[in-house]
Amino acid sequence: MLYEVAPDYLERRGEFRAEHLALAWESAQRGELILGGALTDPADGAVLLFTADTPEVPAAFAKADPYVLNGLVAKWTVRGWHTVVGELAHAPVHP
Repeated sequence: MLYEVAPDYLERRGEFRAEHLALAWESAQRGELILGGALTDPADGAVLLFTADTPEVPAAFAKADPYVLNGLVAKWTVRGWHTVVGELAHAPVHP
């Protein structure tokens, strides 16, 4: 999932960070959220990598995220990712 953040994201995130991180760690403990974090230079978004059979899992996360609910995230997009290389690849392809 991709987050595009609001211009005042860095100034406002501290107020909601603990609640956001608690939600993220709960999702990770359920085996849904694999990795998540903010982009840097510039800090204009974030990437959250989920494993799920449907896009509803990351969408539900976004709909409950205090960053989204309080306007720190201007837009979020769930995208599928067909992985072919690496230990966790969904459909490994070897040369």
